[in-house]
Amino acid sequence: MTRKSRPAAPKRKFLKPPASAGASTPRLAGMPERGLKIGEAAEVLGVETYVLRFWETQFAFLKPRHSKTRHRFYHDRDLEVLRLIKRLLHEEGFTIAGANKYIRENGLENLLSGKAPSTSIPEPVISSGEAEAGHQPAANGEVMRVLSDVRRDLESLHKMLE
Repeated sequence: MTRKSRPAAPKRKFLKPPASAGASTPRLAGMPERGLKIGEAAEVLGVETYVLRFWETQFAFLKPRHSKTRHRFYHDRDLEVLRLIKRLLHEEGFTIAGANKYIRENGLENLLSGKAPSTSIPEPVISSGEAEAGHQPAANGEVMRVLSDVRRDLESLHKMLE
């Protein structure tokens, strides 16, 4: 028996509208009203479909709509949340537990709206002996940010081990 192959359906092209559209994040031109299927959303985000399924299990606030046949449909808000998760995990180097904690502490709405999270890192206290010995606090804010991230990750690991 030979199988008849169907002609391939044309690929949909999802384009960003001009910046004058006024949306906080770019909307996808030609996005169906029903939303994007998981494969389409994964392609737009540049990840595999299994990654999106896994993230749904790890991030309780990520809940795409499902059809009666249990197909996932991702809408604009879902894509914004996924972009945030991808940025935290892939670009900023957060662990999943660390990203969850960061989002919980700073609020999902605040992060999606672009409001800068309040990062209040206390200045290190230097004793007079250290000051005389020439020990200076790290003036570089980047060092403090990295140390704060390391501490957050270590606290997450400690909680998992308890």
